[in-house]
Amino acid sequence: MYSFRPSPNHGPRPEGGRVELLILHYTGMPSADGALAWLCDERSQVSAHWFVHEDGRIVQTVDESRRAWHAGVSCWRGICDVNAHSIGVEIANPGHEFGYRPFPEPQIDAVIALCRGILSRHPIAPRDVLAHSDVAPTRKEDPGELFPWQRLAAEGIGLWAPATGIFSDESLCEGHSGPAVEQLQSSLVQFGYDAPVNGIFCAKTVAVVTAFQRHFRPSLVNGIADGATQRTVKNLLDEVDRLA
Repeated sequence: MYSFRPSPNHGPRPEGGRVELLILHYTGMPSADGALAWLCDERSQVSAHWFVHEDGRIVQTVDESRRAWHAGVSCWRGICDVNAHSIGVEIANPGHEFGYRPFPEPQIDAVIALCRGILSRHPIAPRDVLAHSDVAPTRKEDPGELFPWQRLAAEGIGLWAPATGIFSDESLCEGHSGPAVEQLQSSLVQFGYDAPVNGIFCAKTVAVVTAFQRHFRPSLVNGIADGATQRTVKNLLDEVDRLA
């Protein structure tokens, strides 16, 4: 089930570069074979530790002790060299540009098994099992709103909280400003996102809210922080506190 195809695109982790994050991607290319070949081509200057085909085959391309080049310019919970502190998993899917589609059952089963192994080897907290879009919200969409994050959380991989409880139903969107916007921004930063905290619902705030929705509230991804989105942020923070 596992095979090894080495990529030349990696380097040493810096001293003290402890693995704390698990980042899931989609390949975003027309074919899985083409994506894997590109990750293993020195001209690309990109790589990941693991690659999961749609039929469930798993390929390791970089040893987990090494720093793979998968996250690019990114940040989470103040960690702005994400590659130095993460394991990267590429999941074959054409992505939004080439015909985004649901992830097949064998592929998700394989992702779950792979992630369980990674979590057994590294001290990664549930809140730190992430989408590429979480750590790079202004640049990336992957693995997107069709990825079954809730199912992974039910299997003990990552965090999930539904939008329950009483909270303001007033939507916040681009152009809004004031204390409610600042509170939302502060909550997103507290959870881990690299968001401004200035009380202004700016373009970067839209990008962060959109990334949050892709992961934690995928039924409506529009960058508008409606009541359900705001409640989900609060409930996730409550869950983080519960697990602490």
